[in-house]
Amino acid sequence: MNINDAINLIEKAIPQSDNPQTWADLGCGSGTFTIALAHLLPKGSHIYAIDSQSQNFPKVIGNNVSIDFIKADFEKTDFDFFNLNGILMANAVHYVEDKQSLILKLEKYLSADKRFLIIEYETTNTNHWVPYPITFQKLEELFKPFGNKKIHNIGERKSIYGPGNMYAAVINTNNQ
Repeated sequence: MNINDAINLIEKAIPQSDNPQTWADLGCGSGTFTIALAHLLPKGSHIYAIDSQSQNFPKVIGNNVSIDFIKADFEKTDFDFFNLNGILMANAVHYVEDKQSLILKLEKYLSADKRFLIIEYETTNTNHWVPYPITFQKLEELFKPFGNKKIHNIGERKSIYGPGNMYAAVINTNNQ
């Protein structure tokens, strides 16, 4: 996927604002969605890009958004984040077996206006690259116990890896 495709897939999830925002991209990989997010966030925003494999990011990209890379396993590491405007997880949730415990852990990093942006595959088929798949319906079920959250499927595109689509979903508590 190229950067423009990634921007088109997630742009509806980013609230229009001139106020800088702080996000974490968990399981950022080489950064396709990190860079897409940097193009959508307001000037002066910040992204923590986190992956278990070393990655190289420019210090500033997109709309003058700064990026700090942290080499860590987001599932096992406790971060000292607070008041994040959002957490992006692109093709990362399907590596987590205990998704409910992860969401509980991650919620403490978010501001009162909690926002998750999740990109996943619409499949139930497991394989080496998608060991714990999560369809959009399963994502809705995952977030149900966490209170009054609005879950929106904001976009889909054909997956190059199989017959299913890739979807982007935003989950927030501000009822938008």
